[in-house]
Amino acid sequence: MQSIYMDHAATTPLATEVLEEMTVIWQGPGGNPSSVHAFGRNAKQQLGRARDRIATQLHCSPAELIFTSGGTESDNLGLAGAAWAQRKAGRDHIITTAIEHHAVLHAVDRLEEQGFRVTRLLPDASGAIVPAQVIEAMNEQTALVSVMLVNNETGTVQPIEQIGAAARERGILFHVDAIQALGRLPLRLREMPVDLASFSAHKINGPQGIGALYVAKGTRFEPQLLGGPQERNRRAGTENVAGACGFARALELAESRRESKRERMLQLRQRFLELLSDLIGRDAFILNGGSSEQVPDILNLSFPGVSAESLLMNLDIEGIAVSGGSACSSGALSRSHVLTAMGLSEQLAGSAVRFSFGLGNTMEEIEYSAQIVATLVLRIRTTA
Repeated sequence: MQSIYMDHAATTPLATEVLEEMTVIWQGPGGNPSSVHAFGRNAKQQLGRARDRIATQLHCSPAELIFTSGGTESDNLGLAGAAWAQRKAGRDHIITTAIEHHAVLHAVDRLEEQGFRVTRLLPDASGAIVPAQVIEAMNEQTALVSVMLVNNETGTVQPIEQIGAAARERGILFHVDAIQALGRLPLRLREMPVDLASFSAHKINGPQGIGALYVAKGTRFEPQLLGGPQERNRRAGTENVAGACGFARALELAESRRESKRERMLQLRQRFLELLSDLIGRDAFILNGGSSEQVPDILNLSFPGVSAESLLMNLDIEGIAVSGGSACSSGALSRSHVLTAMGLSEQLAGSAVRFSFGLGNTMEEIEYSAQIVATLVLRIRTTA
């Protein structure tokens, strides 16, 4: 039986080149970057070089990057750090969307419990946020707007340039969850109307447990983790030196391959959809968010009359890893909050599966997987 991984939007395999660079760090000599002796100075130099390398790829200043433990912390830190700083300036209103990752949604829920006022906007039927709605929701008390760049479930690309420009005109801080955009879209942070942006290494064939938060120079920001003076007093805690170096290498590789990877992902996507159309008919599935701009390697499909949970379980038995809905603590599936916000019926949202392609996927795997999906869909419909 084949073993095929098509869940790259969840996490990606660690690149060999990244592992090699991290292994050198792990083999030592070790050192705490905050220590003043030679071991500490060496670790600090390695950390500084990693920060410089990431800043070069993101087109920002190294001083504008804070290393974190991953995307969730970057989102939480960016939102809370900006919101509390703005509250000192008399602003307590937050605008976000109903299709954000839970790392944003739950962080905003906590801020609301702490006294902030929150506006949550719905997308249109394609999954895109309408800039005019965001602008209409802004007022003199708005402290912060948070809109993701690429949706993790549908791959929809959001119009952050228009939203960010409007926020900047009004003195409102703009946070962007760019975790799924990293390595997929060109990011020149100093040219973008963005004050804070969140990133994670494990989405680009880097290590898990390391991320970064971009905080543009001059942005009001309140630290949330207290302790030592690390990260210019913005995020306490001993830094993950090996992780930072792995992140830097992964980003360099991702950027060098970005255009060629995009072309390859388009080919895989088109072939997968073409085969499904041939095998079960184009009317047998719905491409969610297909009328909006999407990254090519995230494909969200609903199969009317088929339970996503049944399809996922059967695909797993066949050795094919994909995802659907949102995983909860029990391991079962809950209805996707993204698809629900887009207006999909309970039946369509409950039949949605996300296929996300990445480095290592071959055309042969795509063709084999499409055949298995088609066979399972027809079988499940017949027995339902």
